[in-house]
Amino acid sequence: MSSSSVTESTTGAPAETGAANPTRRYGLGAVALAIVVGLLLGLAAGALIPRSQVPDDASPEAGFARDMSTHHQQAVAMGLIAFQQGSDADVRSIGVDIAASQQGEYGMMQGWLRSWELDPTGEQPRMAWMPDGESMVDGGLMPGMASTEEMERLRTAQGKELDILFLEMMIKHHIGGIHMVDALLDQSDHELVTEAAQRMKNTQQKDLTNLRTALERLQG
Repeated sequence: MSSSSVTESTTGAPAETGAANPTRRYGLGAVALAIVVGLLLGLAAGALIPRSQVPDDASPEAGFARDMSTHHQQAVAMGLIAFQQGSDADVRSIGVDIAASQQGEYGMMQGWLRSWELDPTGEQPRMAWMPDGESMVDGGLMPGMASTEEMERLRTAQGKELDILFLEMMIKHHIGGIHMVDALLDQSDHELVTEAAQRMKNTQQKDLTNLRTALERLQG
């Protein structure tokens, strides 16, 4: 599933909460199954990297896989909150699509690390693989990531407040993620990793278009 599947309400018409409700369309059980299947498929895809291309523990590829995995885990959590608690049909649809796609990518990156026989967390500080990356970590948070307090506010928000807060937080989150992808692309010549990273960037750029469109409608 891709977050490009936004309902017609992004054109400016009020979002309908009846038939367009993704909870009715998918069901919570189906969404949970999709998340698990996405993880397993991602792990399988990550394990297909040729053994001749094995980065070392301090490589940009290993650092990126570890840090972006953490980044993606938060996006999955945010997306599921939007899906389960959002009041706007587009917000729920975008949330579930982001959760599913990023869970699959998380599995893929964890599959890389397993294939490379590297620790999934490692001992390097956050963003140490990126030039001046450690200086970009603010209070332990990588670019675009929400604080514990922000996540709690999202969990407890309701109605339109939750919808807008999710969109604003996810826009910031994706911009930070794209910045990390660009840093990896500048440093790595690992063909399969860079191809996967570019796909992540392309997906997140499409997500940003949908997120901004929905935010403009709700705020307008």
